[in-house]
Amino acid sequence: MTVTSEAVPAAVPQLYDTTLRDGTQQEGISLTVEDKLRVARILDGLGVTFIEGGWPGANPKDTEFFKRAAAGELELSRAVLTAFGMTRRPNAQAAGDPTLEALLSADTSVICLVGKSDTLHVEAALRTSGDENLAMVASSIELLRAEGRRVLFDAEHFFDGHRRDAGYAAAVLQAAVDAGAECVVLCDTNGGALPAQVRDVVAGVVDDVGARAAVGVHVHNDADCAVANSVVGLLAGASHVQGTVNGIGERCGNANMMSLIPNLKLKLGLDVVTDHDLSRLTHVAHEVAEIMNLTPDPHAPYVGHAAFAHKAGLHVSALARRTDLYQHVEPELVGNSLRLLVSELAGRSTVVLKGRELGLDLESDRTVADRILDRIKDLEHIGYTFEAADASFELLVRAETGLLREHFRLESYRTIVERRADGRIVAEATVRVWVGDERFIGTGEGNGPVDALDQAFRAALAGRLPAIADMHLRDYKVRILDQNAGTGATTRVLIRSTDGEQDWDTVGVSSNVIEASWKAMEDAYATAVRRTAGAEVSTA
Repeated sequence: MTVTSEAVPAAVPQLYDTTLRDGTQQEGISLTVEDKLRVARILDGLGVTFIEGGWPGANPKDTEFFKRAAAGELELSRAVLTAFGMTRRPNAQAAGDPTLEALLSADTSVICLVGKSDTLHVEAALRTSGDENLAMVASSIELLRAEGRRVLFDAEHFFDGHRRDAGYAAAVLQAAVDAGAECVVLCDTNGGALPAQVRDVVAGVVDDVGARAAVGVHVHNDADCAVANSVVGLLAGASHVQGTVNGIGERCGNANMMSLIPNLKLKLGLDVVTDHDLSRLTHVAHEVAEIMNLTPDPHAPYVGHAAFAHKAGLHVSALARRTDLYQHVEPELVGNSLRLLVSELAGRSTVVLKGRELGLDLESDRTVADRILDRIKDLEHIGYTFEAADASFELLVRAETGLLREHFRLESYRTIVERRADGRIVAEATVRVWVGDERFIGTGEGNGPVDALDQAFRAALAGRLPAIADMHLRDYKVRILDQNAGTGATTRVLIRSTDGEQDWDTVGVSSNVIEASWKAMEDAYATAVRRTAGAEVSTA
């Protein structure tokens, strides 16, 4: 696409991320409060303008999230936390409205208020008059503004409403602007609009209210046009765009921030994030997917594992000479990497790049690089993934290059789970492990066999390896890899550990969930010890 300089927006648009609210409405997603806090920190690190945390008062988790954020558990350095909610109820006062009170109690400086802009929804959903709906919009915003809050107004079903009654849809926006909304966001709530309609409608709204308030776009992907509609809306004059990580959201999802961000920065030259932020895009996409227990789409533009993968012989031979011959951008710009699938170089560039990040020169020794690559392929074939387990990958590379010192060696473990007559579940574990020529035995009890294993290992070695005492498990996820195998399915366990200063991720795979968990924990322990033991000593 060629965009003239006149068409590119003069100002850098605001990025409004609604992953934690609209995104979590996707079927199969359920985040804990801890999950939401983690995702919010990741989004803040990416450099978005606003993070919509949820709907306070709508459910206990969102209420707790905002309470903990206000108490200091979420210290954002770049983004502005935003609360979301609806206008007051029909035929009632704004003062004392429970939804508005919950929004104010969330204690955010910015509130995004949603209201109806389609006469059909006003009459059929709200069961009120058009005039009352206008009053609901105006009085709600006026109350929030009087309390010192900045207000963004989401005009729900705006494109459908504009097609049905353009005059009324415009009147809703005017009511919001007159009441003090700093931005009116045009929502394609049903996701059925096409780019030409979005372009024309947005341009008209910008002409009408652009001098008094910013104009934004919020589009869904039911017609598979969400990213295109968002870009077209910005080219038509909007200066605010809403979306979610990986395009998650209700039904077919929302506009995908992982595509929007590089399109705006690399194609239109709009510095919505820094170059460094952009280089972390693939990592962010995969990290958020893992928190949500979602399998990343390997074919996702920019951030998918296959986004820069080439298999055709013609492509591969050309790419060996110039990487831009069959790629629209350099994958490193978004933190991804070139993958050649059918030549002797297949995947070696990824291994070499990762090795360089670890301070290891794998490019000069093709034998070592090939051995690492073969090992990775073998492990990935049985279910391992190293995208979300950098610590396990680093241990693998160091082991294959002879730079990993063995700090401990497992002899055996045993777990017992007993359900007692009173209904209590008791798990016990025994671990036998060697450190050099010394043998240690530890026993422990836990809430389950994995917790008991952890306690037993600590009992055996925490005194000998202090780093073990300083670390603890932060997250634990299990994924079934072959769903048709029933209870005998192969499982993958991903563990996030922390020592209070650093986090690291490890992976284990087995048909036995306890063994898969042990493998992930073993890598976690080894990483903790290695990081505190200084430089590795070659065992070659």
